[in-house]
Amino acid sequence: MASATLPNVSLAVFALGGFPGLETAYGWIGITVFCVYLVAVLGNCSILYIIWVEPSLHRPMYQFLAMLAATDLGLCVITMPTVLGVLWFRLRQIGSQACIAQAFFLHAFSLMESAVLFAMAVDRFVAIRYPLRYSELLSTPRVMRIGLALFLRSTLTLLPAFYFLAKFPYCPDPTLSHSYCLHQDLIRWACSDTTFNNFYVLVLIFLSMGSDLLFILLSYSLILRAVLGMASSGCSPLKALSTCASHLCAVLVFCAPALGLSIIHRFGQHAPPFVYVLMGNVYILFPPFMNPIIYSMKTKEISGRLLQMFRNLWKM
Repeated sequence: MASATLPNVSLAVFALGGFPGLETAYGWIGITVFCVYLVAVLGNCSILYIIWVEPSLHRPMYQFLAMLAATDLGLCVITMPTVLGVLWFRLRQIGSQACIAQAFFLHAFSLMESAVLFAMAVDRFVAIRYPLRYSELLSTPRVMRIGLALFLRSTLTLLPAFYFLAKFPYCPDPTLSHSYCLHQDLIRWACSDTTFNNFYVLVLIFLSMGSDLLFILLSYSLILRAVLGMASSGCSPLKALSTCASHLCAVLVFCAPALGLSIIHRFGQHAPPFVYVLMGNVYILFPPFMNPIIYSMKTKEISGRLLQMFRNLWKM
């Protein structure tokens, strides 16, 4: 009898949100979104390719940048099918298992991006504070171990919440706020006690993304202290700080949409649907789109290799 009143998760079907009131413009919106995805995918693939083939870029700073590009690429790949499916083909239905899997990977990539940005801040601190020991302190095997630890932290910590999410029965006709699946969106439709999930995810965000942001701020306070020490000894601090500019931009590009989306979901119950849609799409599209542009403009080694790659393609 319980299965008749509370549908099993394997039978539930979620309706993805679209762009309320803009249905007639879905084709043009789809073209715009596709172009953003295309730039993001090509940009991050280009950065990965350049770092892979150029031996001079096999250094900690660029190895962490490769991790960031791979994470952004993962965010694009995991969300692109449902977002463009809604806009171009009106495919709004998604099975619960596929939806939960998408939400898991989306949150894992988000946690990974936060962790990589923290690791990049530590990398900049070590490079500025201990330049002579930089290669020793952040050797390639150590960077790889750091990357593996960040990956495990980003995936394993999510398993308890998504284990229960997959076990919940869901209320009839669940309609999501976005064109992709999020934990906080799915949990609203669970016909069960969700206290553990709500508490666990809140603590997880605080202990992971919150601590990452805190340690990024701490790293930059130490960097500023080291740079001021360099200035007092007669060395130019501008060159040291210039290496941090692209990373600071990447932190802002990631944190602003993530914070805005979290606030909307926690406290914006009466916000217009357009606000959910706007913040949701900025959250998944803005960092993967902007990061390759930021690092191409701010990093001479990357911009030089990109120009060389485009010249070679043009000659072909």
